[in-house]
Amino acid sequence: MKRVLLLAAVLLMLPLGLPAQTAPDSAELTRLLKEFLAGASRNDAAIHDRFWADDLIYTGSTGRRRGKAEILRDVRSAPAPKPGDPTSIYTAEDIRIQQYGNTAIVAFRLVGTTEKDGKKEIMNFLNSGTFLKRAGKWQVVSWQATRMPRPEEESKKEVAAAEAALHLAMLAADVKKLESFLDETFIWTHRTGEQMTRSQLLDQLASGQLKYSKLETSNVTVAVYGETAVVRGISPRQRSAIPGSVGSGDAAPFTSFFTLTFTNKGGAWTAVAMHTSRP
Repeated sequence: MKRVLLLAAVLLMLPLGLPAQTAPDSAELTRLLKEFLAGASRNDAAIHDRFWADDLIYTGSTGRRRGKAEILRDVRSAPAPKPGDPTSIYTAEDIRIQQYGNTAIVAFRLVGTTEKDGKKEIMNFLNSGTFLKRAGKWQVVSWQATRMPRPEEESKKEVAAAEAALHLAMLAADVKKLESFLDETFIWTHRTGEQMTRSQLLDQLASGQLKYSKLETSNVTVAVYGETAVVRGISPRQRSAIPGSVGSGDAAPFTSFFTLTFTNKGGAWTAVAMHTSRP
């Protein structure tokens, strides 16, 4: 009986759970990961080919599941970057490696930093990959990416900045800048029920058919729902009286109530819909 009690006492003093597996190949796996992320930052197909195993199962943060052939096809078909295009750099933080013979689990926080219009946009993902060593070569056979949610207050600030920049670009008829804040599916619904697409809005601003001499905003509120945000506000406006232009007969100042819907794609907030009305 005394032996049983002694054994029980010893077991209770042991730490709960086993210590993490040691990883003899930790340095090599870390090097492979960092080399891959550097190559992925420049869309290097050869790096992808070496890193992924032929029997890879890749589950992205959006839930899309792909194999190696699909990934290589996407990388190779991506258009060559042009001067002024956004550039992204990927790095790994908080790397954890557990090795079980010829199998290893590599978990880390992926940090994606995108440079766009002189501003940096940062995204964080929790990634984990299963590496298998075959014929002395480590390759990934399974990959899972989970996007980390941004703090709500941070998202609200980003959306508020995007809304302000969007309206300033409209006032200045800065079509190039405005284009970066409008999703390709953007639709503007006016108080009359008329709808204007992204391309129509950009064309009318570029040609001078639509021109504002005044466009301000006030009482702006932002509500964030995950990757979607709704912005509401009041906008005192005045169109320039240009013969034949949109609203040429309505050059008097007016107040518009607006609702803008934004969505986050790749770390950037873009408007997908706007609705305006007058009292």
